[in-house]
Amino acid sequence: METSAESTRPSPLADNEAAAAAPAGLVVALVGHPNVGKSVLFHRLTGTYVNVSNYPGTTVEVSRATLKIHKEQQVLDTPGVLSLPSRSDDERATLRALLQENLNCLVQVGDAKNLRRTLTLTALLADLGVPMVLMLNMADEAEQRGIGVDDKLLAEALGIPVISGVATRNEGVGALEAALAKAARPEPLLCYDDAVESAIGRLAAQFASDVPHAHLSARGLAILYLGHDPELEAWLDQHFPKTAALLAALRLNLEGEFTGQPLAALLSGERGRAAEALTRTVAREGKKPASGKPLTAGQLAVHPVWGWPILLGVLFLLYEFVGVFGASTLVGLFEEDFFGGVLNPAFTELVQNHVSIPWIVELLVGEYGLWTMGMTYALALILPIVTTFFFAFGILEDSGYLPRLTVIANRTFAAIGLNGKAVLPMVLGLGCVTMATLTTRILATPRERLITTFLLALAIPCSAQLGVVLGLLGGVSFGALLTWAVCILVVLLSSGWLASRLIPGKRIPLMTELPPLRWPVLGNVLKKTGGRLKWYLVEVIPLFLIGTFLMFALDKIGALPAIIEAGEPLVSGWLGLPKEASAAFVMGFLRRDFGATGLFAMTEHLSAIQAVVGMVTITLFVPCIASVMMIVKEQGLKVAVVLLALIIPTAFLIGGILNHLLRLFA
Repeated sequence: METSAESTRPSPLADNEAAAAAPAGLVVALVGHPNVGKSVLFHRLTGTYVNVSNYPGTTVEVSRATLKIHKEQQVLDTPGVLSLPSRSDDERATLRALLQENLNCLVQVGDAKNLRRTLTLTALLADLGVPMVLMLNMADEAEQRGIGVDDKLLAEALGIPVISGVATRNEGVGALEAALAKAARPEPLLCYDDAVESAIGRLAAQFASDVPHAHLSARGLAILYLGHDPELEAWLDQHFPKTAALLAALRLNLEGEFTGQPLAALLSGERGRAAEALTRTVAREGKKPASGKPLTAGQLAVHPVWGWPILLGVLFLLYEFVGVFGASTLVGLFEEDFFGGVLNPAFTELVQNHVSIPWIVELLVGEYGLWTMGMTYALALILPIVTTFFFAFGILEDSGYLPRLTVIANRTFAAIGLNGKAVLPMVLGLGCVTMATLTTRILATPRERLITTFLLALAIPCSAQLGVVLGLLGGVSFGALLTWAVCILVVLLSSGWLASRLIPGKRIPLMTELPPLRWPVLGNVLKKTGGRLKWYLVEVIPLFLIGTFLMFALDKIGALPAIIEAGEPLVSGWLGLPKEASAAFVMGFLRRDFGATGLFAMTEHLSAIQAVVGMVTITLFVPCIASVMMIVKEQGLKVAVVLLALIIPTAFLIGGILNHLLRLFA
């Protein structure tokens, strides 16, 4: 392995646009592949799980908190990257952080048992010229597999501190904290061949003279640019539009000199070979120990046969905990007993006794009151569900099962243009579609998030609605219930198949690291749950209040009764339902189970066909107002309007067709 000369590193310019945009204060950024323990290490270094940043243009989150040992420094937990230059939203968010933050140090968190993969990323990070520390996490798992790494020899080769440890057990964290003060600019891991080095040098010179960056080296930026990194290109277009055109022309000329293989592929291949050479030098593999129970369980979890029963068992437990215990038991205690029986009557009496203006009283504690509907909905109905979900999700994360859940479901979801990661939002939608919409953030691309959000809004009933459906149709006949289930499944699969072909883009193959299964650490799970709940209370509750105010306004101006009256011909003629069912669809917009309950209350007046048609239609009908507000937050107002414009006609179309088919063959 050869080493090159020191990389070019321009001095910071105070009047540079990028430097001016960087936030004040020094930042330590945690960077690494997915599932290598960055978030656990983040908790160890900061003792918290707060301050989530949403970088403009992406829904991928970056966690930020203060370093415990140096309060003047912040720690940034970036999304996992499979490689750089960036391709996925996670990778783009990480590179955006590297471009925008006032970086003092990079901590690359690597997998000790997969050193070659770790060093391939190190090779590129080294060229960025930012002081670094390498943390080889999960050293215990490497030891279990008979893998050892000579930390001192690796540190000498890279020119930076190298620490081995186990973040979940707090091993090596103290050494890492001490090493932050010794972070150094790493030695370049490799020197490319003369032709490639010439191309990098010419482009780096252009970056150094025309696009100086406050923290990243010109050489590193040139390598990323030769790899067609979209985030770097966007940054150049925004801050240096004139220079961006010159750089693009220079890159095109340089690429024209390489006819045998694309220049980006040459760079990537060279980094992989350099990482392989260094791995052979510093790593040793002893005799592999016999497979233990965690390793065996991990293999069974993705087995083509045994993986499915395990998956169904996990999903059943997840649904029981979130959909039944959270959405039924806890919601019953909060909504009916505490809020309905104690808190709401007391608050209503307080408002009525101290507020003399009638419309304000109605706004606060009326049928569509900010407290009696908005806060009750947010705290008594949704909070118990999200608490159980966040806790269950934390267990899946910390145990290492979450990547296996996506692998086993991957082939099935490929039929509707998604990969296995979409299984989690779909299942959790049976508990609460609102929060399931939030979990679409785990998907890699906007296309996948849009398809999954559409299917959640269209064809996934929440637990409360599902309970009413089972109660009503189960009382009619098993055939009625089976007809409903088949209709919903057919709509789900056909809509997903159609959406995957109409929405531009390609299905992203599932690429994920499979860490060993381990018992989750309760402290880690509780910290993640607490941080996510704080986000919910601060950012999501206002959505419920806004939605409630809109319903209050519609009711006061007489729009709600007008909507019910206007819908009667469609409901009675096309769907074949009693005209009173029009109100159920309006109420279904407030809460999904309201609409189903409205039909349930009409059971004595509904035939078997009407019961099936009504439940199919209201299941496919627009989700509750909280889900709509969440779609607006996640996808934007324009997309939310388009989805509603598709879902509402689809629900009535399917319901009407089903009504006429059932009557024809009855």
